[in-house]
Amino acid sequence: MNAADCIEKQHPCFIAADLGASSGRVIAAQQSEGSLRLREVSRFSISFAKDQHSGYLCWGIDAIEESVRQGIKDASQLAPIASIGVDSWGVDYVLLDARLQRVGQAVCYRDDRTKGKIEQVTARMPRAEIYRRTGMQFQPFNTFYQLAAMAEQEPEWVSKTRHLLMIPDYLHFRLCGVIANEYTDATTTQLLNLDGEWDRDLFAAAGVKEIWMKPPVQAGTVLGEARFGNKAAKIVAGTTHDTASAVVGTPFEAVTEAFLSSGTWSLMGVESVVPYASEQALQWNFGNEGGFGRRYRVLKNIMGLWLLQRLSQEFQVPIDDALLKAVAEAAPWRSIVNPDDGRFLNPDSMKQAIQEYCVETRQPVPETLAQFGRCALESLALCYRLVKEQLESLREQSLTRIRIVGGGTKNRLLNQLCANACQLPVSAGPVEASALGNICSQMIALGEISSLDAARALIRSSFEINEYRPQEPIPDSVWNNFNNMQHQK
Repeated sequence: MNAADCIEKQHPCFIAADLGASSGRVIAAQQSEGSLRLREVSRFSISFAKDQHSGYLCWGIDAIEESVRQGIKDASQLAPIASIGVDSWGVDYVLLDARLQRVGQAVCYRDDRTKGKIEQVTARMPRAEIYRRTGMQFQPFNTFYQLAAMAEQEPEWVSKTRHLLMIPDYLHFRLCGVIANEYTDATTTQLLNLDGEWDRDLFAAAGVKEIWMKPPVQAGTVLGEARFGNKAAKIVAGTTHDTASAVVGTPFEAVTEAFLSSGTWSLMGVESVVPYASEQALQWNFGNEGGFGRRYRVLKNIMGLWLLQRLSQEFQVPIDDALLKAVAEAAPWRSIVNPDDGRFLNPDSMKQAIQEYCVETRQPVPETLAQFGRCALESLALCYRLVKEQLESLREQSLTRIRIVGGGTKNRLLNQLCANACQLPVSAGPVEASALGNICSQMIALGEISSLDAARALIRSSFEINEYRPQEPIPDSVWNNFNNMQHQK
């Protein structure tokens, strides 16, 4: 943390349980003398594994809950807790029966049970009609298609289910006993229409007769209370989707700036008071996810640092300064891939998947980890340029800056490649944007911060932002090659 890393024992603190698809954090925050102070109370790994009974890739939801509870307990030893909120990745969920007991498993979005489900569902309701209703991008792992898979493969789960809670909703329920579905994460399901209401026809298209969700509560809703350290703390459903939180935590200064939430996934887009759900937006597969104050996050999912993470695991080399130095010294633009090709979602071997892609596209095949890493990062930068140009076309307005937030802000090479590819200045920071957005949405709910604009001004004054200026642009031959790959998906 680069704001003052201390928590004063006599002042109440605000707690974010910020869960990413590879790690989780419990972070405590206080506002003091015009700045936010953060302290990372705990950090823990989050992983999925094949469940022996169902055969699905599943999250260890009990272990996640235990880690969150332990982190909150540790935080309660530092200072009184005013409120607690959970944010996490979207689309995944937990089912409950009439007795509020779990049904089935918390299946991971990377499980292949949804293969072919987009085609199956769009045979029942046309793609254009689904997009007209929801404005959401089509991804094989959306909750919509997970439900379609479950309806077909697990009829017993369907018959027992009475409630569907997204991951943060479930953890809030476990903390305070309240069943609620929060708006920002609800929008990631592709089952909520642009008016913010669950769409019965979409559930029917998934093969589900009932709507198992509550009408969505707005980000910043106080759900109830929990006791830690013999004192009550409010449980606040802030911006429970981690990207929604990251956007709250992005210190925008102009409406012409784009955000890039950089981590295991890259989420790139703009904040808007209106959705962009035109035929062109559908063709380019943009999503209109919900944001704080019922704003929209007009964005696209990009595979992100997942490629490099998997490569580092296979080569058994950490992603550190030494690796990134070697990657930076590798020959540029030797080989590139389309990171969003389906083969990269969860391959048995990321190394082999990249090599096969390069063979198919008649490019030099990477051999060293540095060459693989260069391929992964340059390919991501090319995706960023593509999304940047599409956003400018949709809005009929040029972008002036890209603001990178999240763990990827520490990857200086990727940040510079982004500036080069997009030929725009890049501002990188803060690292803990999703936790900050979660915390700020709680503080706004409790009257500690007056508004979203005030929260962003507070973040700008509290955390270091690193600047990158565009240098050499992408060679035209590379850009043309990458564009051709988009038509080969």
